[in-house]
Amino acid sequence: MSAVFKAIEAGFEPMTEARLDEVVAIERRAYTHPWTRGNFSDSLKSGYQAQLLVAGHVILGYFVAMQGVDEVHLLNITVDPPYQGKGWGRVMLDALALWARARNAQWLWLEVRRGNLRAQQVYLRYGFRRVGERRNYYPAEQGREDAIVMSFKL
Repeated sequence: MSAVFKAIEAGFEPMTEARLDEVVAIERRAYTHPWTRGNFSDSLKSGYQAQLLVAGHVILGYFVAMQGVDEVHLLNITVDPPYQGKGWGRVMLDALALWARARNAQWLWLEVRRGNLRAQQVYLRYGFRRVGERRNYYPAEQGREDAIVMSFKL
């Protein structure tokens, strides 16, 4: 029996205010405590690197990152739940690393919820290392949740 795979051709485009309703809808599907439209809008106004991973007109995922002096801080990376587990997160991390290297960044940094083991595994497989934690960093159903701080040497 042979399996038939349909390849998805995808590319990147800048996140814009015009597509924020779609982004926020994905954010709400993906997280119990999603970013708001205002969080995304503020990121765009601040000039943060915000990219959509798209296939045709469909948004598969997105990331938002802030450049520092010699580092880039990944603020949000999300794959729409129907497209998770297909390698799109790694594609976005590759694009982010390429962009960061072009700006002479030496490190990528991020925080991830302690309870988000799936994301932690993606980051560890990519080459991120756990370097610390931030107590009570994220809102949670029962109060606050710690964040794991991770870094990746470019």
